[in-house]
Amino acid sequence: MPRSLSRRLTLPAVLLAALTLVGCSDQKEAATATPTQASAQAAAAANPAAAPLLTALQKQLDGHRRIVVLLADEAQQSPADRQTSSRIGQQLFHDGLEQRQAIAAQFDALLRDPSPQRFATLGTVLDYIESSPELYDADRLAFREILRELHQRVGADSSLPAVKLHQRIGEDLDALDEIERNYNQELTRIFSRFERTRAVELKREKWDDYVAHLNTLYTRDAILRDFGVIEPYPMSMQDSDREIFGRDLPAKTVVLTFDDGPHKAYTDEVVAILQRYDVPGVFFEVGRNLGAVEADGKVKLGPMAGISRSLMEHGYAVGNHSLTHAQLSRTTGDALRQQVLDTDTLLKGVDAKRAPLFRFPYGARNAEGLQLLNEAGLKSIMWNIDSMDWADPVPESIVQRVVDQVQKEQRGIILFHDIHDRAVKALPQILDKLIADGYQFAGWNGRDFSVSRARKGAAADTTVTTGYEKSWAIVIGIDDYAKWPKLEYAGRDAQSIADTLTGQFGFPSSQVIVLKNQQATRNNILAAFHDRLADERTGKNDRVFVFFAGHGATRQLASGRDLGYIIPVDSDPNEFATDAIAMTDIQNIAESMQAKHVLFVMDACYSGLGLTRGGSSSSFLRENARRSARQMLTAGGADQQVADSGPNGHSVFTWVLLQALAGKGDLNGDGLITGTELAAYVAPAVSAVSRQTPAFGSLPGSQGGEFVFQVPDSQEFLNADTRQLSADAIALNTRVDAVQDAKPAGKTEAPVTVADLQGGKSTLVVPAAVPTSDRQRAQQANDRGLQLYREKRYDEAVAQFTEALKLRPDFAQAANNLGFVYYRQQRYAEAARWLENTLKIDPSRAVAYLNLGDAYFNAGDKAKAKQAYTTYLELQPQGSGAAQARAQLQKL
Repeated sequence: MPRSLSRRLTLPAVLLAALTLVGCSDQKEAATATPTQASAQAAAAANPAAAPLLTALQKQLDGHRRIVVLLADEAQQSPADRQTSSRIGQQLFHDGLEQRQAIAAQFDALLRDPSPQRFATLGTVLDYIESSPELYDADRLAFREILRELHQRVGADSSLPAVKLHQRIGEDLDALDEIERNYNQELTRIFSRFERTRAVELKREKWDDYVAHLNTLYTRDAILRDFGVIEPYPMSMQDSDREIFGRDLPAKTVVLTFDDGPHKAYTDEVVAILQRYDVPGVFFEVGRNLGAVEADGKVKLGPMAGISRSLMEHGYAVGNHSLTHAQLSRTTGDALRQQVLDTDTLLKGVDAKRAPLFRFPYGARNAEGLQLLNEAGLKSIMWNIDSMDWADPVPESIVQRVVDQVQKEQRGIILFHDIHDRAVKALPQILDKLIADGYQFAGWNGRDFSVSRARKGAAADTTVTTGYEKSWAIVIGIDDYAKWPKLEYAGRDAQSIADTLTGQFGFPSSQVIVLKNQQATRNNILAAFHDRLADERTGKNDRVFVFFAGHGATRQLASGRDLGYIIPVDSDPNEFATDAIAMTDIQNIAESMQAKHVLFVMDACYSGLGLTRGGSSSSFLRENARRSARQMLTAGGADQQVADSGPNGHSVFTWVLLQALAGKGDLNGDGLITGTELAAYVAPAVSAVSRQTPAFGSLPGSQGGEFVFQVPDSQEFLNADTRQLSADAIALNTRVDAVQDAKPAGKTEAPVTVADLQGGKSTLVVPAAVPTSDRQRAQQANDRGLQLYREKRYDEAVAQFTEALKLRPDFAQAANNLGFVYYRQQRYAEAARWLENTLKIDPSRAVAYLNLGDAYFNAGDKAKAKQAYTTYLELQPQGSGAAQARAQLQKL
């Protein structure tokens, strides 16, 4: 398990505020000492074999700290100083990449040594990273990529010491990921109860103290001098015939650019995001990543060239970023020509359609370089907005930086890098915010940058926002009515919905108000809305989910119009016109909320809500980030009764709703469940299996936006403790799935006709599926396999896990899950093979050893079963399967 932070701190608005925030006990002492040296020297003295690695790590840390010193006060720097800091910082970053390669070579040499001492040496290195008292947690982030590479290398060794070391490194990486996730939040929980004997121990530190500490070791001027970079004649930063910075673009227009690729994983993930939002992008690629130009001028392309070819085939502009990412302002003559022209030759070897664009590494250029571009017919593309994703490890900080700069500049070219996972994490949030602010995205048209119509068939009208600031919910369930007929399942329905919101979708429990039975009086319900959510208590980028399970009623007004009511626990059937809550009250509450998107789900039957029709096409979704939504889904009409006879103590409506929220409601496979998708799944399904007719629509004043849930990736590794559905749940789900299967040609996004609450019909159109990366498709297939396993549909589950592994052969979770399904089918030999494969991918995955032991035990291979159970207990002596493993060992 990852280690957890003891407190959460908010980030300063500086470049690497992200690196902050969990630190050291005695800041004054740390600030006056030479960091890491004493601890590293002591470690080297104790284990001389570790000295070269410790020295290399200190060099890596030195570069990391220099970047912080250069960029921590970027807001106070002049534009010229900021440009210089950025350029030198990028050079430090690329030097760090080369240093990482050198460290990797040292690891390889050490791991080839047959001596058992190699593990002790690596342990010394990890001790230094994990527990050196002079290291700030911000310092430790300098070693994250190194630990990832070591994790992979150690994983190739199946010996028990290597497996345990692999597990230890994995825990360190989990701890660093925890730091990243929590930097920009004030720590509110203490996790010291998670006992750990090793790995990074999270502390607290103040950002200002950290930067002040670094400023005692380095100064900006000294760093610049050390790198010998002087720009006595800074070039113009305005757009011209031979250079474009983006300052002459139309107002509210930006260009997305990505440098240093192609990358074997992240480039495809960036493309999947661009395709999902249907925005263009420009990729500047380093020639050596594509291949080489041999002495005779022939092009020899490498495996990464296929990624570039795919980019061009899909219409993305691919430009030149030099051969080796050298600093070309200090390069002249033949060396300069090789950097520019060899890469152009390689790009033309990939596809003659390469864009005639060039970006100088670090933005460092000279007159000779610009003249060479002119001769080669290439245009220099600079930038005026730097995401700093090459230096900042925290996606949220990157998002804030880009949005702030765009708001200041109002137009421009944004610099990203498609070689970092943090860029992949930040990009959707940036696009959500820019779309919400009305920005357009320009692409290269062969002559200049312009905004064009979306590609035919692309998802220009299907982008939805998940960039909510806060998530709120009011969940009400009433069984124990005093004067109305008592219900059986409403309270349980409400609790399950609340648990789903706080668990699966991450709604903070402090922002989920649950009112059950005697708590759900009229006054308490209205107070929950007015005191917690109405007026300015919710933000303009918040979402609110409201669920009610209980009685509903309908009253015909003198005008002949029906008016619906939800019935609180203290209502009198003879007085409900005054002591119940009318839907006009709900509409007023909805309009009083500042929240962007609000979804009401009412597991009650009534009519008379005055709803408008739901959207008849997907055209409104493109600008969902700026459009408000007030949507409502109800269980049935006035003359119907809620079927309190669903599985596991739920109503039929809520059970189907829970299945939709578990992932089945993602009808187009984009990882999102919109309000429309929820209705398109739930309404036909409930109608097919009960006498209810759910209705859906938008409240007056809604601007056509969509409430959105983002479906989280499942992290579950199947094992004997995994719960499966009951027989009645499986039976109902089978009937529900038949409704989906009945759609034309299996198109789950086909139009769906549902009732509206004015007695009419509404046609819901779900956006077509959008392109996703292989990694995303593999995760979706795995998650579908898990759903099918829970329903005991083993053959279909096998097919889905197989698909996941075709898309991603190194997917340990899918390999384990496939093996366990075979185990459930009593195909023990096949199960053992896939569980062995799981452990080749991830040797420290304890649950796979437990599953493997069970497979071998049932196959009759006692020796291998004993070995697997023993290894599991070594890794997880107090794990949930420890008692089972010990019991099985007793039998052996």
